[in-house]
Amino acid sequence: MSSHKTIHVGGEWRSALSGATRDILDPADAKPFAVVAEGGAEDADAAIAAARAAFDQGPWPRTPVAERAALLRRVADLLRRDREELGLLESRDAGKTVEEGRVDIDCVADAFVYFADLVAAEGAGRVVDAGTDTVHSVVVHEPVGVCALITPWNYPLLQASWKIAPALAAGNTFVVKPSEITPMTTVALIGLLVEAGLPTGVANIVTGPGHSVGARFAEHPDVDLVSFTGGLVSGTKVAQAAAVGVKKVALELGGKNPNVVFADACATDEGFDTAVDQALNAAFIHSGQVCSAGSRLIIEESVRERFVAELARRAAKIRLGRGTEDGVECGPLVSEQQRAKTESYVASALEEGAVLVTGGQRPEPSGIRPATGYFYEPTVLDGCHREMRVVREEVFGPVLTVETFRTEDEAVALANDTEYGLAGAVWTADAGRARRVAGRLRHGTVWINDFHPYLPQAEWGGFGKSGVGRELGPAGLAEYRESKHVYQNLDPRPVRWFAG
Repeated sequence: MSSHKTIHVGGEWRSALSGATRDILDPADAKPFAVVAEGGAEDADAAIAAARAAFDQGPWPRTPVAERAALLRRVADLLRRDREELGLLESRDAGKTVEEGRVDIDCVADAFVYFADLVAAEGAGRVVDAGTDTVHSVVVHEPVGVCALITPWNYPLLQASWKIAPALAAGNTFVVKPSEITPMTTVALIGLLVEAGLPTGVANIVTGPGHSVGARFAEHPDVDLVSFTGGLVSGTKVAQAAAVGVKKVALELGGKNPNVVFADACATDEGFDTAVDQALNAAFIHSGQVCSAGSRLIIEESVRERFVAELARRAAKIRLGRGTEDGVECGPLVSEQQRAKTESYVASALEEGAVLVTGGQRPEPSGIRPATGYFYEPTVLDGCHREMRVVREEVFGPVLTVETFRTEDEAVALANDTEYGLAGAVWTADAGRARRVAGRLRHGTVWINDFHPYLPQAEWGGFGKSGVGRELGPAGLAEYRESKHVYQNLDPRPVRWFAG
C-alpha cells in the first residue's frame, strides 16, 4: 500500500499534523489498497497559507501567459505518458472499468490542452471606446487569487482537472481537497504538476474529510474563491460558509436528468436499437454514479411496452465485475453506504407502486465479482410518477425510472418538472421537434439523439439546484478571473468642478 504522505503544502509532501491516516478501499472487494493522510483543519490552514504566499509573493500570477500555457501542455504530455498507470489507479479507486479510467485520463489531458490554447490565443485586453482620442480604456482579466477546489468521488481526476486547469491558466494558486474515499489520482496529479515545473506553493492538496478540511476551505478568510462539485446538501453548506466572506463561489450539485424518447425515434429497427442502447448508456455507465446520468426515461406511451421490455432484457445481461477484468462492462458502487442508499430508493419506489422490471438486488458472486464488493444489479422501474422519491431525488446508482407521455407538451412538462437542471436529452426523427424541445428544456446541456458526450470548449453546468456558475469553455476560465477596467487619460487637465 502507498505512503501516507499525501498532503502537499508549499512544495513538501507530508503526513497529517495529527498523524491520522485513512485506508482507501477497492470497492470491488472492500479491501484496502492504499493508506493516505487524514488531514484536518490545521492542515487546511497550512495549505492555504502556502497558496496565499505563493500568490502574493511568488512568480506564478506574474508569469507570462505563453509560459503558463506551455506548462499546462507539459502536464498533458505527462498525463498521456502515465495513461495506463493512472487509468488503473482510477479503476481501483472509484470502481469503474479500466477502459473508463483510460478515457478519463484522455479527457483530463484534453482539458489541460484546451485551457492552455484558450489563454494563449487571447489578446492584451478588450479596448473600450471612450468616445475621445485623449482616453485609452481597456478591460483586462486578472487571477482571482487563492482558489479552494473541492471535488467529488465519482470522477476524481476529471473533476479535479476541470478546476485545476483553468485556475492555473488564469494565474491563480490553489488548494484542493479530493473526496476522502477516492483521492489517489488527484494526489498523483499534484506530483505531475511539480514534475512539469510549477513553482513552489502554487499547487497544494489536503486529503481528508469534508466536515473539517472542506469546511475550513470554504470559511477561511484567505481564500478568494471556492469551487465545489458534489451533493446539494454539502454544496449548500459550502455556499453559506463562503457567503460570510463574500467569496466567489462555483457549485455543480448534480442532476435528475430526463431522457425523452419520442415514438418516431423508434420507427425503424436501427432507430429503436440505437435509442435502447443509448438509454442503457445514459443510465448505467459507471453504475449510474454520474451527475448527468439519464436516470429518468420519459417515453411516448405508444412504444413504452416494447421499449421497456428490450431495455430490461439488455440491462439484465450487463456484465458486472471488477473493473480490471476483461469483459466487465460495469463495476461496483463506490462504497457500502452508496449501495445501501441505492437499495433504500428502490425499496421506497416499490412501496409507492413502481413495478420492478429487472434488477433490484445484489448479484451473486462470480469469478470476476467478489462476494465482498459493493455490487448492485442494473435496475429498471416501470410505472413511475413524479411524486416518487426515486423520481424526484438523485439516486447516484444503477436505477432507471420509466415515465410515459402522450404529447410533446406533456413530455416537456415532465422533463422540466425537477428542482435540478443539469442535463437532458431528446430522441426524435423530427428535426423541428428536436429544436423545439431542446429550446424548451431547462437544463444546462441538452443532447439531441445522443447522451453523455461533452466538449471541453463548451460550458458545463446547470439550472436550478444543479448549481451556479459554469465549468469548461470560456465561461469556465472566467470563473477564475476578475475583470479590471483600466482608464488612462492621455491629456489630463483641470476639471474646474469647484470654484476654489
